[in-house]
Amino acid sequence: MAVMTSRAPVVGFDLDMTLIDSRPGIRAVYQLLSERTGTYIDADLAVTRLGPPLVEEMANWFPADQVEAMADTYRALYPGIAVPATLPMPGARAALAAVKAAGGRTVVVTAKYEPNAKLHVEHLGLDADVVVGDLWAERKAEALREYGADVYVGDHVGDVRGARTAGALSVAVASGPCAPEELAEAGADVVLASLDEFPGWLSAYLDA
Repeated sequence: MAVMTSRAPVVGFDLDMTLIDSRPGIRAVYQLLSERTGTYIDADLAVTRLGPPLVEEMANWFPADQVEAMADTYRALYPGIAVPATLPMPGARAALAAVKAAGGRTVVVTAKYEPNAKLHVEHLGLDADVVVGDLWAERKAEALREYGADVYVGDHVGDVRGARTAGALSVAVASGPCAPEELAEAGADVVLASLDEFPGWLSAYLDA
């Protein structure tokens, strides 16, 4: 677990279902991909398990030798469909602002394809200093360590593993596919109902 020093905090955030609700847009992309390929994809089911890399979801619907190509097609369709349809999660802007108010830096670390992750952040005007994509679970620690993150906030047990691997405090928000009990069992140091609770938690944490 990271131990705070007197320096300004560096806080990492996951993207999907932590800072943004991308479910409507992702659902629409899967539906279009299904229409174009003639392959059945249960888009409603797919959006209930956001977090892991795209290729893992694609493997549920396409043969192994088509997964990479279908993932590339999905990523190409994504900007024009999913980005405009995505909204910030409740409390997202206030959470980022709380870090900045404390003189800190914000680092978005996500498994999402990095160019599309950056499009989301830019489109919504989210106040992130750095956006790093294409990292999942323990590999998120690469970016968290590089940028000196003290805290990592995410909604998935994979985010908890990433924080713990990096030696950062794991703050889990129960706004995604994982229940509070599951996040706690995975080793989250703190479990919040949503990002609405984050500014108050951060203030108390920094004061302590």
